[in-house]
Amino acid sequence: MRILFLGDVVGNSGCLKLTNNLAEQIKKNKIDFVIVNGENADKSGVGLTEEICNNFFNCGVNVITTGNHVWDQKDLMKFIESENRLLRPKNLFEPAPGKGFEIFETKDNLKIGVLNLMGNVFMKKCDDVFETAKKFLDKYKLKDNYDFLVVDFHGEITSEKNAIGHFFDGKASLVVGTHTHIPTNDARILKNGTAYQTDAGMCGDYDSVIGMNKKNSINRFMKKNSVKHFPSDGEATLSGVIIDCDIETGLAKNIKSFIFGGQLIN
Repeated sequence: MRILFLGDVVGNSGCLKLTNNLAEQIKKNKIDFVIVNGENADKSGVGLTEEICNNFFNCGVNVITTGNHVWDQKDLMKFIESENRLLRPKNLFEPAPGKGFEIFETKDNLKIGVLNLMGNVFMKKCDDVFETAKKFLDKYKLKDNYDFLVVDFHGEITSEKNAIGHFFDGKASLVVGTHTHIPTNDARILKNGTAYQTDAGMCGDYDSVIGMNKKNSINRFMKKNSVKHFPSDGEATLSGVIIDCDIETGLAKNIKSFIFGGQLIN
């Protein structure tokens, strides 16, 4: 089982790069299942819409995860109730529209659980992520409830992401961080068999400040002549990870960073 996970899609350039190239990359890399974090995919750079979700599904995405910007485009609150392939962080305050975990079946009748979590440090207020994770693991087990488990941890700081990775080690196929939009150079398999990378990076224009127009971003830091953040519109790079999973154990056999196009070179 080969899974492709792509980090936060940012703005129009990220959307175009994904929709124009994903099908080819799925075929080239022999991908069985695709998960994409879409929380910055709107043209404004925050949130996403029903139309964007459907465009992603039509080009080969199986599941869309999100994060702190999930409700920035308000029409999504209604759509997420009817679309189980779209997730929001499970530890958002309940009750909240949609859900943060779902089990999906592949064409080979294998079950993939996808869990969307959000960190507590320097993030929007949400339930304690470690308490939520513990309750989840008390209820669901690898190879009992699903054949594979992928955890998208949407968080700000590396230590919190590291800790969640070790917390799920041996109990998930992949734990990967999102939100900071910069791919980290630490793809590895942890001691008990879980693939891990601190941040998958973004699917956006890297000639920018984490996907946003660099000139305007610098002006905002300097507190002069700036407007509200807006995405950079140069050629995007697709960033993420590819993992190979053992069907017998559900754990990872291999993980490698995935970088395609744009400013970054693999």
